[in-house]
Amino acid sequence: MTKLLAARYRAAAERPYLASALYALSVVPSTEVPTMGVDRHWRCYVSPAFVEATPVAQLAAVWMHEVAHLLRDHHGRAGLLPAADQRDHLRLNVAQDCEINDDLIADGQPLPPGRMEPGLFGLPTGQLFETYLPSLPSTPHAADCGSGAHGRPTPWELPGDRGPSSLGPVEAEALRRLTAEAMRAHRRGRGTLPAGWERWADEILEPTVDWRQALAGAVREAAAWAAGAMDYTYRRPSRRSGALRGVVLPSLRRPLPRVAVVIDTSGSMGDDELGAALGEVTGVLREVGVRGNRVAVLACDADVRSVARVTSTEQVALAGGGGTDMRVGIAAALAERDRPNIVVVLTDGFTPWPDEAPSCRLIAALIGAGAPQPPRWVETVRVVTS
Repeated sequence: MTKLLAARYRAAAERPYLASALYALSVVPSTEVPTMGVDRHWRCYVSPAFVEATPVAQLAAVWMHEVAHLLRDHHGRAGLLPAADQRDHLRLNVAQDCEINDDLIADGQPLPPGRMEPGLFGLPTGQLFETYLPSLPSTPHAADCGSGAHGRPTPWELPGDRGPSSLGPVEAEALRRLTAEAMRAHRRGRGTLPAGWERWADEILEPTVDWRQALAGAVREAAAWAAGAMDYTYRRPSRRSGALRGVVLPSLRRPLPRVAVVIDTSGSMGDDELGAALGEVTGVLREVGVRGNRVAVLACDADVRSVARVTSTEQVALAGGGGTDMRVGIAAALAERDRPNIVVVLTDGFTPWPDEAPSCRLIAALIGAGAPQPPRWVETVRVVTS
C-alpha cells in the first residue's frame, strides 16, 4: 500500500490538475484483478502482485490511465453504443485505452509493457474511442479496466452499496468540471496539455451542442403538450347524444399547436445571422409538423414592427433597429386572435423578460455565446450560427 500511494502522490505531483480526481479514488486491494481497474463508483481495484512487480513511475502512469476512464465518462459513453458493441466489452476497452494512452505517451508517461495504443492497429492518434472501435479486430486477451471503463460489471467488483465510499453521478460530474477548470488554469499559466485532455477540458467547460437538435426537441415536446391538451366543443356534438333524447353533449377536441416566432430586430442584431437562424427555426417547425397558417412571425425591437403568417423566410420583413424589449413581442403574440400555444423568441438575450411565465410554452433561442441567461422558467436553446 505504501508503494501504491507513493505512486499516486507522484502522479498528482507531476500532473497537479489531476490531483483532485486521483485522490477521490478509493483503493480496494484484490487478488482477482489482473493489474488495476476502476468501477463506475470511483473505486480503484489493485492487484498486490502487480504493485510489487511494477516500478513506481509506471504505477503513477497507470493511476493516470485509470482515472482518465472515469473523467472521460467512458462507461456513460459506452452505454450509448449499440448493444453488440457493448457486449464486446474487451474490444471496447481496447478502443478506450487507445483514446487515453496516446495522450499519456505524448505526455512522456512510462506505461507498463503490453499497453494498447492506436499505432498497434495502424490507426491515427488523437481520436475518440467511438472512432477507433469499428477499426479494431477482436481482442479476447485484452486487459479489463472494469465497469468504470466499458460499463459492464466484472466479477472482482463490489456491489454499489458495499465496500469503501463511492462517488455518485452528481459528485463525479462536479469533479470532472473541477479537473477541467484546473487544466484551463494550467494552460493560462503557459503549461501544456496533451491534445486529448485539451479537447476534453474545452468540451466540459464549453460543451458543443447541436442547437438545431435541441431546438427541435424543445418545440416537439411543446407541440406534443399543446396537441394533447383536450377541450370540449359543441361544433361537433358527441356521438353519445343520440342515446339521450333532447340532450346535446359536447365532443372532445384535440387542437393543433399554433406557434409564434418573435424575432429581435434591435440594433444589436445582424440581419445575416437573423436570417440564417430564422431559416433553421422554420425548418425545425416543418420537421415537427407545424407549418402554414399556424406559424406567426413578429419582428420586434422596442415595439412590434410587423406581424405575418409565413411559410418561408422570404416572407419575413426584418424591420426595426431601435431598442430591445421582447416583452412587447411576447405580449403581442399572445394577444393575437389565434393565440399561440408556443412562443419562440429569437434574440441575443439583451432584453427584459416578463415578470412571470406566460400561459403558454416560451422557448428562447439565444444567438451568440455571450447571450445572458433568461429567467429559469424560460426554456433556453443556445443558437450557434456560422
